[in-house]
Amino acid sequence: MKKLIVSTIMLLSAVMILSAQPQPVYEQYFTNERLRLDITFAGDLNTQSVFLENLHKEEFWSGSKKNLVDPFDYGDYYYKVFNSNNELIFSKGFNTLFREWRTTAEAKTTKRSFASSYWIPFPKEAVKVVFYERLKETGKLVELESFNIDPNDKLISMEVENDFKINKIIYNGVPSDKVDLLFIAEGYTQEQMDKFRADAERFAGYLFDIEPYKSRKEDFNIWAVESVSKDSGTDIPHQNIWKNTVLSSNFYTFYIDRYLTVSDQRGVASVASNAHCDAMYVIVNTEKYGGGGIYNFYGLSMADNRVAAEVFVHEFGHSFAGLADEYYTSEVAYEEFYNFNVEPWEPNITTLVDFSKKWEAMITTGAPIPTPNDESYKGVVGLFEGGGYMAKGIYRPVFNCRMKANNAESFCPVCTAAINRMIDYYAK
Repeated sequence: MKKLIVSTIMLLSAVMILSAQPQPVYEQYFTNERLRLDITFAGDLNTQSVFLENLHKEEFWSGSKKNLVDPFDYGDYYYKVFNSNNELIFSKGFNTLFREWRTTAEAKTTKRSFASSYWIPFPKEAVKVVFYERLKETGKLVELESFNIDPNDKLISMEVENDFKINKIIYNGVPSDKVDLLFIAEGYTQEQMDKFRADAERFAGYLFDIEPYKSRKEDFNIWAVESVSKDSGTDIPHQNIWKNTVLSSNFYTFYIDRYLTVSDQRGVASVASNAHCDAMYVIVNTEKYGGGGIYNFYGLSMADNRVAAEVFVHEFGHSFAGLADEYYTSEVAYEEFYNFNVEPWEPNITTLVDFSKKWEAMITTGAPIPTPNDESYKGVVGLFEGGGYMAKGIYRPVFNCRMKANNAESFCPVCTAAINRMIDYYAK
């Protein structure tokens, strides 16, 4: 009965979030193609700038044609599209590797730039695209930069950027009514494409072995792009290993051994330019432990480690559903990543500043608050201190969850509800 009540709460919560948003009529404002904006973020700890580099018209808009205005209020950044009457017709929250870098010690003394790309449905008429930053001091979004875009601009590139083969791993229906997950090959040579196809099918299996994805399999399409690299593997700079790969991925991001990323996200988007995708996940052809996941940006991890399944679903939790890390003892490069005086936007951690918007209604009856970090409370939804890389001042929902540790059996009820809401956004 308790599980039924919790499931009902999660379902009602998802329906309320989606139905509360007035949605524009897709066909009134957009074609069936998509527009890619190549954006550069640049700055340091105290300053940042946003530049529009290029525009690309691409064949497929795979996203929902029903839910165009993002209902979640997730992400350290947002972009919003306004028509000539200043009406909001599309929006999306996201994170960047640049934002993470700005919390490192290096950002105090050095200026850097990071390349990114973002998609919107291709507009029928001129629009304004506005980028926003969420201020760490207040949690509020403020405008960073805006760009006026004319869809008839002759300098919008229509160049086909690659001819990589796209494989259909699982197909359950029209892309605009499904979550389209695209696996991207990194560090696979032409001779290793049979291995990549097998790895992509294996990763799809990992996803649907765990709830809530297992119960939502019919809401997904899975694709795989055979992006060929000259060399096999990936860069491991602190071991003086360098590989010529299609995405130039590397370990040792921010000088952390296990942090595997692609610094130029624009390259990831370019590889995906001919494919359907709502979410991109890079499978890196290595057995070395590592990975990363950045909300509405990309996720990636190693192909062949013994915990490849666990790391994949964890990193996909970041990149797809906006879930926070719940661990607080592992080495990270960040300094004061969260402000204790602001409620984090991630659905699975809280500073108690605005806890009523999180999982307060899901706490197990009789659970002590705060809840002791003791295995005797395993299975209890409560308020466990420690999360978001901090041992004090931030709380998580359960003793152990897949967003905390690889040895967790599953996602907790709070993370499960958040994943279901995101699937509904694309598939309902």
